[in-house]
Amino acid sequence: MKLSSRLGLLAIVLTLPGTLGAQSAPKIGGNVQLWYNQIGDNNLRNNSAAPMGYYNLRSEFKEDGFAVRRAEINVSGSVLPSVDYYAMIDPSINTSSQSTTYTTTATTTNGVTTYTTKAVTNTNSSYNPTILQDLFLTWHQDAFAVRMGQMKTLQTYEGNISSSELLFAERSQLGRVFGDKRDRGVYASFQGGDPKEGFGTKITAGFFNGVSDLASGKASDLNSQKDFIARLDFNVGSKHKFGAYTLQGETDQKDATGAQVALTFAGAGAPTASTVLADKDKTTNMGVYYVYQDSNWHFSAEYITGLLGRRFASITNVSTGGAALRDYLEQKFEGYYLTGAYKMGANSFQLRYDYLNYNSGDNWYGANPYVTAATDYTPKYKETTLGYTYAFNPGLVKSANFKLNYIIRSKNFLKPLAAAGETSEQGGNNLVAAFQVAF
Repeated sequence: MKLSSRLGLLAIVLTLPGTLGAQSAPKIGGNVQLWYNQIGDNNLRNNSAAPMGYYNLRSEFKEDGFAVRRAEINVSGSVLPSVDYYAMIDPSINTSSQSTTYTTTATTTNGVTTYTTKAVTNTNSSYNPTILQDLFLTWHQDAFAVRMGQMKTLQTYEGNISSSELLFAERSQLGRVFGDKRDRGVYASFQGGDPKEGFGTKITAGFFNGVSDLASGKASDLNSQKDFIARLDFNVGSKHKFGAYTLQGETDQKDATGAQVALTFAGAGAPTASTVLADKDKTTNMGVYYVYQDSNWHFSAEYITGLLGRRFASITNVSTGGAALRDYLEQKFEGYYLTGAYKMGANSFQLRYDYLNYNSGDNWYGANPYVTAATDYTPKYKETTLGYTYAFNPGLVKSANFKLNYIIRSKNFLKPLAAAGETSEQGGNNLVAAFQVAF
């Protein structure tokens, strides 16, 4: 996106309250996070991803250097006592479009060969078309509320809290892969009990377009089916929180007659094209979480499972088809993390163990696609993160803090580099320094 376009969008966001005729004074906020990353060795810089590319690795982790991780600017307010608005942009986002490949065909007529090159859009390639992150309206009446717009899909615990409140520089694997997602839709919520001192409950359910894995939730839907989401959140006083959530969805590809094409699974017993199309890339989440937080200690745990579905698609709109992006039609994933933290004045110390398995049932067709004589690419990924945070204002940690994280990863998400004499699967660690200011 051109700079002029970004500045124009920023102007729209900042003038939104006046456009809506807000009765309350608009509130402008933001969250700036700057990173310095130091790679542990050359693997992250030089080695390519393991087969299927399951592991989620941000580009900032692949090279030494400084990065603007977030530059969020938001505006919020009320147009009526019962109607609120919220908008947020992040100019640090590198906008993108779906990737394009080129195919060349040869036609021979009367001994003359003509070559024709055609651009083909990869309809399964994910992209991020705009820096607009959130834009929604909320109607609320007593304990009941309805929200509509572009927003988070309410999956996981970490995905449902502000990035300014994260204990670590980055979310857990399950938080960043399944929780940090946006989409366009609507949901209703009902809150009961006491959310601060006693026992409180919140029930939420709604529908989204289902393009969070394709267009970062920032494009129009291509088919009639929608994602259903539901969430239960509970609290016991202010120290204990726990809950559960789910998402039920299908393919994000256009489903007009004849538009969908089945991708091919390899190996004996692989499903037919009709079976693949009938499955519709069913996509699900089922998760639970628990959080304990007092003035000094934090403990949290979360577990998630479900079907990979469209996140590693088996359906496309490209007529030439190709290989499926996962190894089994009903491939399941499973993940969890355990976090502990202790705060002592301005200083906090954190430890997180993080696990995500992209094929929790060990299902595939034919021979094992992960294990060879020299390598084992079984997509079970572990991360251990050691963290330290210094808060410039201990009473309000998120307002300004400095984080230092060391991320230790399992060694099976990168291919060996023959030029370096490597033969077994590879990985890499990172040291990340992050400075945050939120207002």
